[in-house]
Amino acid sequence: MRVTVIIPTLDEDKNLANTIDSVLSSGEGHGDKIEVIVVDGCSTDNTTRVAREMGVKVLTTLRGRGLQMDEAAALADGEVLLFLHADTSLPEGWYEAVRSAMDDREVVVGAFTLSIDSQKKWFRVLERGVNLRSTRFGLIYGDQAIFVRRLAFIDAGGFRHLPLMEDVDCVSRMKAVGKLRVLDEAVVTSRRRWEAKGIIGNSIRNVAFLMLFYVGVSPEKLCSWYYSQ
Repeated sequence: MRVTVIIPTLDEDKNLANTIDSVLSSGEGHGDKIEVIVVDGCSTDNTTRVAREMGVKVLTTLRGRGLQMDEAAALADGEVLLFLHADTSLPEGWYEAVRSAMDDREVVVGAFTLSIDSQKKWFRVLERGVNLRSTRFGLIYGDQAIFVRRLAFIDAGGFRHLPLMEDVDCVSRMKAVGKLRVLDEAVVTSRRRWEAKGIIGNSIRNVAFLMLFYVGVSPEKLCSWYYSQ
């Protein structure tokens, strides 16, 4: 099974090398089965240089994570597509975990358990909440490294080019055509956005925005609220 790992970026030169290294080192022994595409939204730093120096494919598109990931997916040759945020690292043995999940032909979409790179106790509470939300309700965010069957992803329409919630929207449509699997293995994501906006405030805001999205508030409106705070 060939997996294409798609990493959307925007000014991520400080994080990208570690992320790519987690893909390649944790997938060691399966190099011929792993394709990596960094899809950049016109960064102004050295993001694309870092990617090229690490020997992965680089694609430049207009800015917008949904658009970027969709453009890369159109060029991918993997049977499975894994969408990885540039500040998130895959765990050791990730390839085997994804392959095992996809051995069940009814599974069309999956994600990893979430871990956050901080020792603060509040983050352990946050992790438990996120992982309960994922396993109990099937509500997945992109920082959990969503993976999909490529053909099912295409049939479902791929990522809509939304300014926010493109990950939640895509997973929702994928679940309509097959099973979701949440892996026990955990990705490690950066604490930076919680520290920037506050752990409690950012967590409450995320839950509120998720509820508003599901009751029909437009992603454009949610985006304007999110970035005004």
